[in-house]
Amino acid sequence: MARVPAAVLKALGHLPRAPRALAHRYATRRPHPTPELVSQPHPWTRALGLVTVALVGTWLGLLIVGNVRVPVGPMDTTMTLRPSLTGGTKINVSPLGALQLDSHVAPVRLDVNVDQLDAARSQALVDHPERLSGLQDEVSQDVAHGTRDLAVRSCVAVVTGATALGLAVYRRPRRALAAGGLALTLLAASGGTAFATWNPESVLEPKFSGLLSSAPSLVGNARSIVTEFDVYQKELARLVTNVTKLYDATSTLPAYAPDPSTIRVLHVSDIHLNPASWKIIASLVDQYKVNVIVDSGDTMDHGTAAENGFLDPIEDLGAPYVWVRGNHDSRVTQRYLEDLKNVHVLDDGKAKTIAGLRFAGIGDPQFTPDRSQVPGGDAANELAGARLATSLRDQEAAGTPVDVAVAHEPVAARQTDGEVPLALAGHVHHQEMEVLPYGTRLRIEGSTGGSGLRAIEGEHPDPIQTSILYFDRDTRRLQAWDEIELGGLGLTTAEVRRHLPEENQPGATDSPTPSPTSPTPTP
Repeated sequence: MARVPAAVLKALGHLPRAPRALAHRYATRRPHPTPELVSQPHPWTRALGLVTVALVGTWLGLLIVGNVRVPVGPMDTTMTLRPSLTGGTKINVSPLGALQLDSHVAPVRLDVNVDQLDAARSQALVDHPERLSGLQDEVSQDVAHGTRDLAVRSCVAVVTGATALGLAVYRRPRRALAAGGLALTLLAASGGTAFATWNPESVLEPKFSGLLSSAPSLVGNARSIVTEFDVYQKELARLVTNVTKLYDATSTLPAYAPDPSTIRVLHVSDIHLNPASWKIIASLVDQYKVNVIVDSGDTMDHGTAAENGFLDPIEDLGAPYVWVRGNHDSRVTQRYLEDLKNVHVLDDGKAKTIAGLRFAGIGDPQFTPDRSQVPGGDAANELAGARLATSLRDQEAAGTPVDVAVAHEPVAARQTDGEVPLALAGHVHHQEMEVLPYGTRLRIEGSTGGSGLRAIEGEHPDPIQTSILYFDRDTRRLQAWDEIELGGLGLTTAEVRRHLPEENQPGATDSPTPSPTSPTPTP
C-alpha cells in the first residue's frame, strides 16, 4: 500500500475541527428574529374612528370659523350652524332672551344672535314709520343672502376642520382627505334633511325663554292665519320690528301694541294663598293688555274668614276678575268675593257677559281643605257638570250662547262637551289642552301660586303657571294661547310657548262648531 505523505496527513488532521469552529463562530452571532404578523384593526373600528374624526372636526370647524355676520333689517346679526340632536332654529336676543322654533328636524341647529341695533337704520324707521311696510321684503332678502353665505362658509369650515384633525390623528394625507370628504357628506345630508322637514309655520308657535317683560313683544300678538303664503318671512319681519322697538329706548313706537280685534284673557288657577301671585298677575295684565282675568278656583287654602284679607288686591289688578269656587274655597270666601268691586262670581250655571265674552260657571260641590276624600267625589262633580251643561243648553235656546264655561274640577268641565266652544278648569296643578269627543276644547291650567305652601312638600317646588288666551272679537273663538311658566327669578324670567288651535293653522278651514251629534277626533 502506498504511503501517504506526512504533510497530507497533517492537513487532514485539521478537517474535523473545521465544522466546530464554524458552528462556534455562527453561534456567537445574534440570531435573526422570527417574523411575526402585526394585528390590523377591524374594518368597523377603522370606520368608526374615521366617523369620529369627521364629526369632531366638523364641530371644531363650525365652532371656529362657521359663522357669518349679516345685517337683517335694522339689526346686525351673526348666523351660525351648530350640531344638535333636535335641530330647529334659536334666535338669541341678548339680554332680553331667546326664541326657539321647531323649524326643521336634522342634526344641525341654526343659531341667530342679535348683536346690536344699527342706530342709523333704526332711527330711519322711527322717523319714517311707513318704511315698516317694506321691512318684510328687506328682511326676506337679508335672510336669504345670509343663509347662502352661511351654507358656503359652513362647507369650507367642516372640510377644513375635519381634514386638519384627520391629518393630526392619522398623519396620512389620504386618510385626512377622507375625513374631510365624509364631513362634507354629513353636512350635505343634514342640509337635505333640514330642507325636507322645513316647517315655515314654526315661527307662529315659538318658545320664548328670558325676561318676562320682553315676552309679549318678542312673541307678538296672536292673529288668524289662513294661508301659508310667505308665513315665515312675514312673521320674521314682525319679529325684527318688535326687536327694534325693544332695543331703541328713545323710539316713539309702542313696546307692545296688541291687535284691537282680539280679546285677551288671563287664565289663572290654584293660587293657594301665594301673595306673589298678585304681583305676577298685575304684571301680566299690564304687559299683555289683558281684558279679563278668569280664576278657576282654589284661590285659598283653608277657606277661613281669617284668610279673606288675602283677596283684597284683586280690586286693583286692572281687569275684571271672573271666579269660580274650588274645593279649597268656602262659601265664606265666595260671599267675600261677591262684595269686592270688579269681581264676577260664577255659580249654578249663571252666565255673565264680561269684556265682550259670555261666561258661565259652577262652583266645586265639595269643600275639602284638609284634602279629605268624600265618597262619590267624582260623581258629585259629574252632577255639577251636568247642571252646568243644562244651563248652557238653556242659554243657547234663549239666543244668548255662552263662549266659555268655567269649573274647578276637569271632571265637571268635561260634562259640557258639545255645549260650548271652550271650557276652563284647574285643580290638577299642571297645564293640559285637549279637544273632547264632541268638539269642546278643554283647557286645564296649572298652579299660578306654584301650589302655595304645598310646593315645599316635594323634592322640587312646583313652577308658577298661567296662560294668555286670545279670542277673536267678532267670532269670540279661541285663536291662540300662550303657556307661561315662571322660574328662576320669578317675576323677571319666564318661558312662554305659543300654540295655535288646529283650525287656526295656516291653510285650515273655518273653526268647527261643537255639536252633540257630530263628534270630532281627539288629537
